[in-house]
Amino acid sequence: MAVTFHVARETVIRKIAAADCRRRFETVELRAAAGRVLGEDIDADRDTPALSRSARDGYAIRAGDVPGELAVIGEVRAGERYAGEVARGQAVEIMTGAPVPVGADAVVMVEHCERIDGRVRIDAAAEPLQNINPQGCDAATGEIVLRVGKRLDYSDVALLAMYGRSCVQVYQLPDVAIVATGDEIVDVAKKPAEHQIRNSNAYALAAQVARAGGIPRILPVARDTVEHTRKLVERGMQSDLLLLSGGVSAGKYDVVEPVLAAMGAEFFFDSVLIQPGKPLVFGQFTGAAAQGAPWNGKFFFGLPGNPASTMVTFEIFARAAVELLGGQTEPMLPMPFARLTRDFRHRPGLTRFLPAHVSADGGEVTPVESHGSGDVPALTRANAYLVADPLRAEYARGDFIPVLLK
Repeated sequence: MAVTFHVARETVIRKIAAADCRRRFETVELRAAAGRVLGEDIDADRDTPALSRSARDGYAIRAGDVPGELAVIGEVRAGERYAGEVARGQAVEIMTGAPVPVGADAVVMVEHCERIDGRVRIDAAAEPLQNINPQGCDAATGEIVLRVGKRLDYSDVALLAMYGRSCVQVYQLPDVAIVATGDEIVDVAKKPAEHQIRNSNAYALAAQVARAGGIPRILPVARDTVEHTRKLVERGMQSDLLLLSGGVSAGKYDVVEPVLAAMGAEFFFDSVLIQPGKPLVFGQFTGAAAQGAPWNGKFFFGLPGNPASTMVTFEIFARAAVELLGGQTEPMLPMPFARLTRDFRHRPGLTRFLPAHVSADGGEVTPVESHGSGDVPALTRANAYLVADPLRAEYARGDFIPVLLK
């Protein structure tokens, strides 16, 4: 059954998120944590900041003493504490990040102060806690600062280091099997005959899987017979997820769906109202034939065989599956708007993902001329796909349109 782009993506996320998939954990050193999905909640082992500290270079004072002229009794910088106490009519010169001295309740920026020998003149009033970050305002001891399921970026790594986590528990990377299908496909190292093509889809998918946080495993090409295709599917189902490329259309030798059905597949959809990539299959082995088999409960995608179709459908559907199987709780598909540099039209009825080039600042997008789903050179000239609305046929130059960045 054919479903819309949004229904198909929601189905993928809902089905995999609800499944009882066996997710495993491992512990990695902090230097290897970036890009991994957190497998444990992280709490603060100390208040942050541990002491009230100055947010500006200036003078630590009592707010009630200004406007006025105060005696400067010392200075304090980051990495040290002031040993004394600020009494009425006194000030301590303070640097950004330094602990606020006892007795002071405000910091006045140095730009608003006039130093006169051993005194400082401040003409403006001050409020309590002005330019001060109070103890524990960022996080209190025991507060959860990172939650399980988050893909760690560089700022998360900094946070882990702040709280003394030299090692961290993460989800193991999901293993993803990749099987290209078709008698016409030959190895990339071979010179193809005129009626043959090299196996580019498997390597493109491997790159996409790795970028999504999975471990790609390229299997041999499945030939257009039920026996050989089943053999490769069974091998692929030793992994956490199976990606098949090709063999999912309605042709005489498209045997992927019959093979999957015979192995107990439940198909959640087998066609999506998009271009490229309409003949797309997503399902799970839940039927009687799968009970007791090693592949019981596992998910699969039957991706279309044309290169652009394979790449696009992975990015908008299968990528979310890899991320979820790797422990990520919120797979994202950002599609910011950019302004068209020329008129654009398409035939409505399908959501179209067409090669395009987005300007360096992300503000403008230009469609890239393409000869269809097999035009890989056009894809290499593109850095994005413009996303055409199925209900809108024409866009004028200057109109905004969603884009999916490569």
